[in-house]
Amino acid sequence: MKERYDFQAIERKWQQDWERNEIYGVSEVPGARKHYVLEMLPYPSGALHMGHIRNYSLGDSVARYQRMRGRNVLHPLGWDAFGLPAENAAIQHGVPPEKWTLENISKMKDQCKRMGFSYDWAREIATCLPEYYRWNQWFFIQMHRRGLAYSKKGPVNWCERCQTVLANEQVVNGLCWRCDTPVMQKDLAQWYLAITRYAEELLQGLDGLTQWPEKVRTMQRNWIGKSVGAKVRFPLEESDAGIEVFTTRLDTIFGATFLVLAPEHPLIADWLGQAGAPEELTLMVEQARSQDRRIRTDEATEKVGAFTGRFAQNPFSGERVPVWTANFVLMEYGTGAIMAVPAHDHRDFEFSHKYQLPVRTVIVSNGEQGLPDRPTEAMTEPGVLVDSGLYSGMTSQQAQQAMGELAEREGFGARTVTYRLRDWGISRQRYWGTPIPIIHCPQCGAVPVPEEELPVLLPKMEGVQMGGSPLQKVPEFVQADCPRCGAPARRETDTMDTFVDSSWYFFRYADPRNDSRPYGPEPVKYWMPVDLYIGGVEHAVLHLIYMRFFSKVMRDLELVDLEEPVKRLFTQGMVIKDGAKMSKSLGNVVSPDEIVREFGADSLRLFIQFCAPPDGELEWNDKGVEGCSRFLKRLWRVVFQFHQGLRPAQDFPHFDQLSDAERKVLRKLHQTIQKVTADLERFHQNTAVAALMELLNAVTEYADQDGARPEVLSQMFDPMVRLLAPFTPHICEELWRELGHEGSVVNAAWPAYDPQLAREEEIEIVVQINGRVRARVGAPAEVTLEGMKELALADPRVQDFVQGKDVRKVIAVPGKLVNIVISG
Repeated sequence: MKERYDFQAIERKWQQDWERNEIYGVSEVPGARKHYVLEMLPYPSGALHMGHIRNYSLGDSVARYQRMRGRNVLHPLGWDAFGLPAENAAIQHGVPPEKWTLENISKMKDQCKRMGFSYDWAREIATCLPEYYRWNQWFFIQMHRRGLAYSKKGPVNWCERCQTVLANEQVVNGLCWRCDTPVMQKDLAQWYLAITRYAEELLQGLDGLTQWPEKVRTMQRNWIGKSVGAKVRFPLEESDAGIEVFTTRLDTIFGATFLVLAPEHPLIADWLGQAGAPEELTLMVEQARSQDRRIRTDEATEKVGAFTGRFAQNPFSGERVPVWTANFVLMEYGTGAIMAVPAHDHRDFEFSHKYQLPVRTVIVSNGEQGLPDRPTEAMTEPGVLVDSGLYSGMTSQQAQQAMGELAEREGFGARTVTYRLRDWGISRQRYWGTPIPIIHCPQCGAVPVPEEELPVLLPKMEGVQMGGSPLQKVPEFVQADCPRCGAPARRETDTMDTFVDSSWYFFRYADPRNDSRPYGPEPVKYWMPVDLYIGGVEHAVLHLIYMRFFSKVMRDLELVDLEEPVKRLFTQGMVIKDGAKMSKSLGNVVSPDEIVREFGADSLRLFIQFCAPPDGELEWNDKGVEGCSRFLKRLWRVVFQFHQGLRPAQDFPHFDQLSDAERKVLRKLHQTIQKVTADLERFHQNTAVAALMELLNAVTEYADQDGARPEVLSQMFDPMVRLLAPFTPHICEELWRELGHEGSVVNAAWPAYDPQLAREEEIEIVVQINGRVRARVGAPAEVTLEGMKELALADPRVQDFVQGKDVRKVIAVPGKLVNIVISG
């Protein structure tokens, strides 16, 4: 054993050994208890950042721990390799997206290996490869057969100058991120997946995900947005048409003083197409349609509207109601039309105040007398109905029931349930994605590509140009024959949203080389569900809902028999520096490569798990990494000092033959084993590492004493190395061999603690007098309640306080506290 801790040589040595011996390879072992640990699929941007390092270090410590506990551990990694950044790089630099992506994958894979992450690289996937995206296409075809995949016109962000569709994140302050042209809303034919068919099931399933963070479940519930209410039809004057609205407050319908349609509502389009359409209305609709939908629905956004010149009739009161359009109503929510009740809705109240529209109070609190001429704010709580015809005097609940029954009986409405969730639009007018396997035939319509012809290969493109869908510019790709009638046809040129790629990849890891199906039933039955899934909370809604949706579709396709794909979810906190999230744009990025070169992978792994709770923000601190590096050097030095004289475990003397110092350090060891085990089970890596640092302090203190015995230290070093192995695997491999072991510490058993040895021989009892702490006394760990009282009353400091007083009561809390109640 060399005296100097040469982390660079040690880490290279063991990384090569692990790879050469495929030590992290895993297969199904019948009867063995499995544990599937997974970090969210990374995008190959070209370099790992500290967020990656934190995520993967946390997952790796759990995977290594579970393996040492005897579990059969699946711990894979792959690449979310399609997507817009690669296409942007191709446009900016003239580099083919495939070349850019595969080079980035190679760099990031090398970084993962340099960090010593225990991935089974034999299961690596990249979603941009045909052997993977073939099955995206296969799933699409299965959904299309069942009506879950369909096409319809839908609004998209459109840049007229670039002639292309923009993702929401490419719209900056209403302008195209490339050319600053105002972005407009345009209706284009889009492909959708009918996730709304599973809305109620997705909502109810959240109740069973008890090992998911509550904040994530709440975010999903809000995104699904279940609303129980009624649909009501308002007849239009001088027309056979009507306007259907959905409301959760049918009890307020007598206070509906106007209707509001979304600017995208079909009726608005019809009216604008007629002669004499008001110029003010045309201008307002054009402006609203060009406004970002997220901005339109933001509470801080100014509410802008226009009167359409049309009127409808309130089906309950018979009152004539004006019809408006406004930017805050979206076509994709509800029916694209609302009844505005300004007295009882904050948004409607604000709009009516701006345009001087009537406000009518129809709900009052119980016992309230009289009605305000014009209220100063909306009253949104349920109450008692007033000025509501036959329903006046009813409570809101009573009125909703009675009104719903009348609407159903008369045929102008019905009680119903709606969801905020909308079907998933997967069409992207981009190149770097999975081709949608549809052929458009003039005679047969949209025809799926036959399964035996999959995959529909993405054609090679040396340069991707702006303007429309890039695949439209590849004639040999677009031109195809109809699979049904053989006539000349046109291939679909949209590609799939990359969320499709990441919605089922964890199933593929179970059987990554299967070329006849997405995965085999037996491997998936063995490995799924994922036992622990780790990733950022920013994926709490879209990715995790789409993932759950895909799993339910797979169940209905009889590909799996599970309800939910992930048992336990953990969302790690962000890495921040100088008070902000690490970002290239802010110039506060710290390169993992530089830290590894200076301090080693083990020091970085240790720091990033020690310096903050895993679910909290991690403030980057260079001195913290240095501190972790010093800790490892201290460990190395103390083992080097004694390793040659260490005796085998069978020579260890009986506990009763140990000195006080030896019993103390041995007790600390067993307490640390107990704590680190519990902390790793509950994902508290930071406190586990802190306990290991305290243990090293105790061992060093003992080793520095005269008469420190090698046979005692031999009992300390072996379990210490095993406890540290999940956090700092390289140095632990080296020390494990230096301690005389033949095999890898990766396969060593997790140390067990002795509850008796972990118990303190003496405990401290707090003594209170009339609730104030007056003394602390030592007591044997097994002391009884009566013994605690006797020790407390016998303490000289306590006797000084109670002398001459009447002791009325003595209360003892086992092992902790004695409270003496005295008079005076």
